[in-house]
Amino acid sequence: MTDVPAAEGATTTLPPQSANGTSPQLPPAASPRRPGRMHTRISGMRISLIAGSASLIVVMIFIIQNARAVNISFLSAHLRLSLAVALVLAAIAGALLMAAAGTARITQLRQIMRRDRRKPPAS
Repeated sequence: MTDVPAAEGATTTLPPQSANGTSPQLPPAASPRRPGRMHTRISGMRISLIAGSASLIVVMIFIIQNARAVNISFLSAHLRLSLAVALVLAAIAGALLMAAAGTARITQLRQIMRRDRRKPPAS
């Protein structure tokens, strides 16, 4: 049996060849780890600005395509304005209502947490 010397600088951790002449299987080569992309505040802001710009373009197209004026009546108030503007105002009003409800719930939970912190632990 002859041993083949390893190349200079190369190290091997494989066992020697077996008596029946079969050689051990080489482990799969580890793929080099690529450094992952770092998520920073600036990269998050950049993605948000891109998404906001795309949303603004969609809203502008919506407003341009729905430019005809409509009559709106609500609680004895009568308005005549663009359909798109009316729908955007309704969406904004809905978002503000949801924000108000969320703020009320967060305030309620904070009050409960403060109250629970002041109570002495039960012994």
